[in-house]
This record gives sequence, structure tokens and C-alpha cells, in this order.
Amino acid sequence: MSFFGVEFVRKKERELERRLCANDREFNLSFKYATNAIKTSKYNPFTFLPMNLFEQFQRIANAYFLFLLVLQVIPQISSLSWFTTVVPLVLVLTVTAAKDATDDLNRHRSDNQVNNRKVDVLIDRKLRSEKWMDVQVGDIIKLENNQFVTADLLLLSSSEPLNLVYIETAELDGETNLKVRQALTVTGDLGEDVEKLADFNGEVRCEPPNNRLDRFTGTLTHAGQKYSLDNEKILLRGCTLRNTGWCFGLVLFGGPETKLMQNCGKSTFKRTSIDRLMNVLVLCIFGFLAFMCVILAIGNCLWELNAGSRFTVFLPRQDGNGAGFSAFLTFWSYVIILNTVVPISLYVSVEIIRLGNSFYIDWDRKMYHSRNDTPAEARTTTLNEELGQIKYVFSDKTGTLTQNIMTFNKCSINGKSYGDVFDYTGQRLDITECTDTVDFSFNPLADPRFVFHDHALVEAVKLENPEVHTFFRLLALCHTVMAEEKKEGELSYQAQSPDEGALVTAARNFGFVFRSRSPDSVSIVEMGEQRRYELLAILDFNNVRKRMSVIVRNPEGKLRLYCKGADTIIYERLHQSCSKLMDVTTEHMNEFAGEGLRTLALAYKDLDQEYFSRWKQRHHEVSTSLDDREGRMDELYEEIETDLQLLGATAIEDKLQDGVPQTIEQLAKADIKVWVLTGDKQETAENIGYSCNLLREEMSEVFVLSGNSPEDVRQELRNALSSMKPAEDSAVRTDGPLGKRGQVMPDEAVNGEYGLVVNGHSLAYALERSMELDFLRTACMCKAVICCRVTPLQKAQVVELVKKYKRAVTLAIGDGANDVSMIKAAHIGVGISGQEGMQAVLSSDYSFAQFRFLQRLLLVHGRWSYLRMCKFLRYFFYKNFTFTFVHFWYAFFCGFSAQTVYDEWFITLYNLVYTALPVLGMSLFDQDVNDGWSFQHPQLYVPGQLNMYFSKKAFFQCALHSCYSSLVLFFIPYAAMHDTVRADGKDVADYQSFALLTQTCLLFAVTIQLGLEMSYWTAVNTLFVLGSLVMYFAVTFTMYSNGMFLALPSAFPFVGTARNSLNQPNIWLTVLLTSILCVLPVVTCRFLFIQLCPTINDKVMFKVRQAKATPPPLPRRARIRRTSSRRSGYAFSHAQGYGDLVTSGRFLRRPAPSRSSGLAHAGRSTTSFSPMGRSAGYSPTGRPQGAKVQDVEVTSLQMYRSIRDPAL
Repeated sequence: MSFFGVEFVRKKERELERRLCANDREFNLSFKYATNAIKTSKYNPFTFLPMNLFEQFQRIANAYFLFLLVLQVIPQISSLSWFTTVVPLVLVLTVTAAKDATDDLNRHRSDNQVNNRKVDVLIDRKLRSEKWMDVQVGDIIKLENNQFVTADLLLLSSSEPLNLVYIETAELDGETNLKVRQALTVTGDLGEDVEKLADFNGEVRCEPPNNRLDRFTGTLTHAGQKYSLDNEKILLRGCTLRNTGWCFGLVLFGGPETKLMQNCGKSTFKRTSIDRLMNVLVLCIFGFLAFMCVILAIGNCLWELNAGSRFTVFLPRQDGNGAGFSAFLTFWSYVIILNTVVPISLYVSVEIIRLGNSFYIDWDRKMYHSRNDTPAEARTTTLNEELGQIKYVFSDKTGTLTQNIMTFNKCSINGKSYGDVFDYTGQRLDITECTDTVDFSFNPLADPRFVFHDHALVEAVKLENPEVHTFFRLLALCHTVMAEEKKEGELSYQAQSPDEGALVTAARNFGFVFRSRSPDSVSIVEMGEQRRYELLAILDFNNVRKRMSVIVRNPEGKLRLYCKGADTIIYERLHQSCSKLMDVTTEHMNEFAGEGLRTLALAYKDLDQEYFSRWKQRHHEVSTSLDDREGRMDELYEEIETDLQLLGATAIEDKLQDGVPQTIEQLAKADIKVWVLTGDKQETAENIGYSCNLLREEMSEVFVLSGNSPEDVRQELRNALSSMKPAEDSAVRTDGPLGKRGQVMPDEAVNGEYGLVVNGHSLAYALERSMELDFLRTACMCKAVICCRVTPLQKAQVVELVKKYKRAVTLAIGDGANDVSMIKAAHIGVGISGQEGMQAVLSSDYSFAQFRFLQRLLLVHGRWSYLRMCKFLRYFFYKNFTFTFVHFWYAFFCGFSAQTVYDEWFITLYNLVYTALPVLGMSLFDQDVNDGWSFQHPQLYVPGQLNMYFSKKAFFQCALHSCYSSLVLFFIPYAAMHDTVRADGKDVADYQSFALLTQTCLLFAVTIQLGLEMSYWTAVNTLFVLGSLVMYFAVTFTMYSNGMFLALPSAFPFVGTARNSLNQPNIWLTVLLTSILCVLPVVTCRFLFIQLCPTINDKVMFKVRQAKATPPPLPRRARIRRTSSRRSGYAFSHAQGYGDLVTSGRFLRRPAPSRSSGLAHAGRSTTSFSPMGRSAGYSPTGRPQGAKVQDVEVTSLQMYRSIRDPAL
């Protein structure tokens, strides 16, 4: 039974094995499996009020004001009306509850949107359209092309040959290249025959719900036969069906039990570090308040025993109550009077400040991405100041740092480099959007979105350079890409990896168009001529070979082997005659790799027919043997892949988002550590690490954790630690006992800069309890960390590990559903509005369109928000402590009677009117330096990480300052008015005049202090400060007037006090003297600190004053060309190939329409490749990415070089 969202039934026993039967809902319901409905919201209409109030009263101050409200309804204790507390308390609770309700309502809408999606379900032998939330385990459902997968399914059949389906798993693992799944033959025969599917009664036994995305074990029993099930036959929720007409699947797991939802972390109530500090400080303030009240109660008891007995004649005690009872009542009376040490207005102001700073993020045009019409959005208003304290950033790679686009950038052919643009003097130019592009109008089949800038390459193709033709012919033939041509000339490529797609697209645009393949042939169009190559063998890629080869026979009957792979592998197999060409090509590849491009070497070899026949015979024998088939096959491949002729190299750019390297560089200068947690391959992640300046050649060493056992990983960690700190013990040091909540691992300095790359299987061992501290210590000593092949849950575990043992604020940023758990686990979650859906954005605290906006979010908005909040808190505590401590000193002169030193109306309006707007103005508009200086000096961010602006130390300094100011504000007016007379001889030393003088001195002192705190004066700030003083005098003269007294004598007893006191010169001299004495220590201390030990803020602000203007624009960074011994190898990032499927014919699509071999009438075709930037781009998602290509007339001057004259 569920009541108010709380389950009162006995917890369901842990599921050990899932058992279900197709098309049998009654049987499956007996196991009480979860439905397919999901729930990410926190509240429902019944639980909202109790749960929200419970969360809000976790804030100690709210609980304190509730207790204070109870005291104020007791007439013997309270001297203030109860509504002075209940109104602001209800206001704070209501505003916060409304904000929480709005946030949760958005989550409900998102849940409803997903749960109410429609899918065809086989019910009662008919396909019916049902809501996702109504789908049950054991149902058979039908999916169509481009539909999201409804639940975790067992694939039964599909529209494609051999029951293949193509899926995009970007929401699960961040990879957008399509993957293949294949149904069992026994279920594939069911096809789309509804009757056969309805009669299917197979029983599935499989693993229970878990979060392992890469593994599935189970069996299907049907017609007395048992079939093995693995991950290749499963479609997971979150995937998208691509390029597949339809498929049927059997629901295995639904809703919260799907692997996608198992990897999503729970929504937690996030509070900032300042909120947590405030809870501690408020407890300290309560203790100090109680201490003051005890002292004053004891003073009242002593006064009653001594002086009080003389007043009993005309002030008799009620019912014979003694001094002890009087002291007890006095204690509670002073609890109410001195409660202004923590006013409720503090929390109202904090929420207003956070809301205002959130609007600044929403309104920031510099964080608006016009291409996607996407502004930045602060999805929560409670975490702004936390943005100014970030120490660790955990980032996804695919779609967050990169654009998911591979671009053919440069190449080297026969010792000549192509891809750069030069001016008329021979100087290399930077390529921009304005740079002239190559005109591919000679090729009607060219991809119109392909962009290339070096005209020399296309001219070499037109001049029929044999090496260039062979180069692009190799790219058009040596791959496992599948081509689909639904209409004449409209090509669509499905590539196993985006690298292959980019290479085949490049060959297509340069006149070598891959059109189709069969099990034994490949058809391409070479410069307008249709040619068919007989495909004799595919020597497929694997992680050991690191290369791929094809053996083809051209139409003329000539045999040739084409090979591409990692340069280190290809070079070992080259003919001796290639040594000189190899040196030149190596130089080009070093230059490419130095720019972060992914290089690939190309080679070929002519084969003798007789030799190949013998080799093919042996190949057939080995392929049919059972004894060491893989080893013997590798030997055969090694034998034929020798004495190769080097053709050249390609350079592919895994296109980074704009500004990523600069952003990471700025974050590093701000002492923010960036960890990349990606589901991609190690080599790909490393390449991106170098491209975006996360890893650098200048690093002392980049450690790689790739152990396959706990012992191996532990040894690798020890080796890394000994390399970074050779003279020290590798034992982990922590501040606090092991296993305690307060345990913190301190930061350790090392000589040099280091990087760490961790494999997914190694990370699983490193996160074990016995090894996690060693791993964390090693990682934190490194400048950059990259974790590869990471599951969504592991991402969250890494974040939780840092949160647990480091006293640091964490931020997680990602764009896919695989990042949701990490985003929820971090202190701050940022979602990128990218290509991979909106799941990350919906779970995030902040969102924007580009990773580069992160530096502005942190270094500008975050730092300003933190600085403003800290200034606000310091000043707010100062003005209220000073206000309250004056009451304390006055108690010693009023017989500890709980009489207030100020007028009651001043007490009411002090925080509400007189000091509210000035401090809000400072907290919303103040900035020490503008955004330009913030970017020029990222080190300004460091004080926030160290809590230098507001901490326990700063709080106690503020309390001491307030104590001093209160002494001045009480005793200087007291001494000035003692035995003082007016110019006409009348006495001015009455209680009301003293109260007016004291409160006037107080207001001037705190206002001047505010002026000293303010760094950035605006017209609004000036209006608020001066307007508050004007408001004070206007209200004071009005309330102390005769008219108000005559209207309500009991409410306005201070009749005539203002005009009688404020016209005396000595009153104004006292105000001036107290103001000077209050601010003199502050000015003196600041002067000495700035002169003797200035902070980074002081230094930068001094530079700003010297500049007396905004800084000049940042100098344009010179394009640094560096050589590198590191290979950015395409082959390393390639997965196990599909060569067997290609040659067996099992991977083929349905026959394409008939094609003409001519190019003239085919027209420009479109593909799912999406070029952007300066070269060809391959986007596996099929979404358009690039801009239109301008028509460029090729002139004689552009034949070999693209020429630009700066003088023009």
C-alpha cells in the first residue's frame, strides 16, 4: 500500500533471475515487475507540503523563527507583536515552496511527455497504439524508423535482410556512430506477420535489472529449443532506431528497471557550501544569543535583589513573584529583543539576490548561441554563488567538447602536403569562414556540404595525377561502409565509425564516389566513369593488427591490395624503396599530429595472380579449420601485407566545439581541474585531450592505467605515485581518521605537470574500496584526468569519490542521457543543449549550447555571485550585530528591564526599509572588476575556491568589528548627552532624545560602512543609499509629529523629539564623531593590508585604476605549429570491423534502384554526412551541420595555391 508516496509494504525481495513469457500478461503480472512509467519528480499533491516544509526546516534559521513565533504569543514574555515574525516567516516559506513547486512541475511535465508517447503494442492479436506508461513486461511492440526504443527489448524481427537493425546509442554512451543488432533466426522468421507474432510464446530467463550497458546474459526457450541471448540481440531504452523500416521486440525490462534508468542517479536536494556554513554559524549565533540572555537574566536577578526592592512600593510584584522568576521572564524577553542577530529578512534577501543573479545568466547575450537560438538558462536559483567556488569540472567528451563531426582536414600524397592555404608571399594563412573554398561543381555527385580550401588538391585530381587518383581510389575501396541510394543520386552512407565516413565522403567529393557493394564486388564512380571492382578478400581491422586491407581486381584484371592503418604498423611493412618518401610523410604526419589531427597511413601493393591463388587457397583452409583459427589467420595476413608501397597519409579532425581549447586553458589558469569522463575509446579520448589542450606534449609524463586485474592496477598506481613523488611514501594521508565523515584528503604539490588516462575496466578496480584512495590521490596530483569506456554509473561514482574525500566543489557538464547520473551527483550540474536530446538539460541546474560558455559562467557570473553573496553576508551580519549589541550595553543602564534602546518603529523598519535597498543594490550590482579583466586574470577565481571571502574566520572578525562599533555607538552618544543642556538651557538628556541620537548614529555608521564595501557605484546604488537616508528622516519627522501623536497617542509617543533634537549642533557633531570612529579601524586595516600583503584582487584593481579604462581586446593568439612524436591514429580508435558480414552478404541492404554510370545527369546528392568548418565532416546522426558552399570560380592563379593579397 502506498500512502503519501511512502511504501508501507514489506520491501520486495531482491530479484535473482527474470522470468517472463511472451504474450502472457497474466503470467508476467504475477511477478509484479515494474511498469514502463518513469518518475523523476520529487513530490505529488499529497507529499508536497509535508516534504517541502521538512526540507525547508532543515535550515536551522527557519526552525528558530518558528520557535520565536511560539514565544511571541506569550504575553508575559513578548514585548513585540506576533505578526512581526509570522509574516516574514510565511513569506519566506511561501516563496521557496512556490519555486520548488515550479521546478517539480517542470519535471512532472517532462515525465508526462515521455510516459504519454505512443507505440504499437500487440494485444489480442492486433496492433494497438498504447501509451509508453501502459506497456508491460512480456508485451511485443513494433518500432518504426527514427523512433525511440520504448523499453529494454529482445529483438525479434526487422525489415532488414538477416533481421539486422541499426541503432544510435548517443543517449546511452555518447557515441553517435550507428551500431548493428541482429535477431535470432528463429524469431526473425516471424517477420511482421501479426498472427505468427501473436502465437509466439517463447519464455525468457535472464539476468535481473542492472546498470551494465555492455553486457546481457539470458536464454530464450521456444518450441523445445533453448537459444543463447547476449547484448547483440538487445535494444535498450534510450536508443533510437535508424535506417530501419520497422522491427518487433519483446519487452524485458520496463521503466525504472531499464538499464537507462538504472544508470540515472537520484534527484537530491542540493545546498551550497555557504548554506551549510550558515547552518553552523546560525548555531553559533544561537549559542551566543543564549549566553547574552543568561548574562542579562543574571543581571536582572541581582538588580531585583538590590535596587529593585526600592521600587516595590509603587511597582509591586505580581502574586509575590521573586527575583528568580523575574530573571526567568527577562531571559525570554531578551531572546525576543535580541533576535535581530539572525533576522528573517536575511533569508528573504538571500533569495532575492540569488534570483537576480540567475536573471543575469538568463539575460547574458554573450552566452546566447544564435545558430541554435539557445540562450543560457539558470534552471535553479539556489546555487549561483557555488559557481564561484568550483575546483573540479567533470566533462563528457562526445557532444560536449566535440561536435560529433569528423572532418577530412589535410592529407599528404606522394610527399606533398595538401590542406593549407598560403598568401602571395608564401606565408601560411589561418583558415576562417571567409577563406575561399574549393569548387566541386565538376562532380555532380559531390556532397554540397563538403568544405575544403586547398585548390591544389582538386587541380591535381583534374590533371589526373596517378598518385592522387590511387590515393582517393584507396579511400573509396578500403572500408566497410554501407551505401544506400533510395533515389537516384541521393547517397546515404552508414559507417561503423565516423572516421571512415569522413574518408569515404572526401573520396566522393574528389571524384571517387562509392556507390554500392555486394558480397564480392564494390562499385565506384571514378571521375564520371562507373567501375566495378571484384572484392576478393577483406583483411579486417582488430586491436592487435591496427590496420585494414582489401584485395580487389580492377576491371582490367589487375590484382591490388590496399591497406590503411596506424603509421607505426604500416611503416614496418613498407618496401625498402619507400624510405625517402617515408621520411617526408613522417614529417607531414608529425605536423598533423602536432595540430591534434588523427593521422592514418595509406599504402598499396600489386599482387601476382599465381601467388594470390595459392594464398587464397590457404586462406580458405584456415578459415574453415577449428584449430587456432585466429592465430593462423593473422599469420596469413602478415605474409601478404609486406613490401607495401607508401601512398601518403590522411589527417582527420575530430571537430572540437568552438573555443574549447581556450576555455580549458582559462579554467586551468583559474586552478580548476578538468576531468573528462567518456564512454568513447581510449585512443579517441586521448586525441581529443591533446586537441583541446587538456593533455600537452610539455607534460612530464602521461600515465595510463590499463591493468586487467586489481593487482595490475594497484601496481600501476604505485608506479605513477613514485614517479611524481619518488622520495615519499605512497601511503595515503588524510586529514581525519579513515572512514569518518570529516575525512579529507589534502592537496599535494608535485614537481612538473602530469596527466592520467584510465581505461573503463581499470577504473572498475580503481573504484573498489581498498584502492579508491590510492586512485584519488594519484588523480588529484595530475593536472588532467581522462577516464575512457566509462559507464554512466561509473561517472557518478568518480564524482562521488571526489566529493567524499576532497574539500572541494564539483561541477559536471554533459549533453546526453548517459551524463544524467553524473550531473545529479555533482554539486553543480550543467547541461549542454546539443545533438543528444534534452535529458541532460532537464536534469541540470544550468544549461547552455556550447562548452565555451562555461568559462563565462564560472569566471564571470560565478565569481561575481560568490563575491556579492559574501559581501552581503559580511555586511548584513555587521549591521545587525551592531544594531543588537547596542541593546546589550543599554541593558546595564535600564535595570535589565528588557526595554529597547530604539524607538519601536525604528526597530520594525530598520531591516525592512532603512537598510534593505542599499545592501540589495550592492549585492545585485557590485563587481570588483568587469568581465574583461576577469578573463584577463583568471587567478581572481582562486580566492573563491579557498573560501577567502566568507568563512568562520571572516564571520568572527565581523562580530568583533560589530562589538567595537556598538560600543562606540552607545557610549559616545551617552557621554555626549550626559548632563547636557540645549542653547536655551533646557535639558536634552531624556530617553527619547537619546534613542533618536543613537539610531541616527547607527544608520549613518552602517551606511558609510556599506559605501566602503562597495567597489562599483551605479546610479541605482547611489539612489538606494541616499534615498534610504532621506527616507529615514522623512519617516522620522512624520512619525514624531503632533498629528501622528494626536491620531494614535500610544503608537507614536515620540512627539516632537525629532525637531527638538536634530536642530542642535552638538547632536550632528556626535553623529560625525561616531561615524568617524566606527570606520577608522576599517580604513586603517585595509590600507595596511593593501600596502603590506595585497591580495590578487587588490593587485588587479590597482591595474584597473591605472588603466582607467576597459582593457584592450585580447591579442590574437598566434597559430603555433609544433611537431610531435605522438601519433593521433585513426586505426587505434576503430572498433572490431564488420568485414565478415560484408563478404558474407549478411550485412547488405535491400537492392538499390538502377543507377547510371554517368555523372552529368545525376544531380547533386545529399548524404547523412554533415561537413562543417574547413573540411569534410561526417555526422553519423544524419543531422545537417554545415553551411552552404559558395560557388567559387577557379582561376589560373588558384591552380596550385589559394592566393589572398592582404592589400586587397
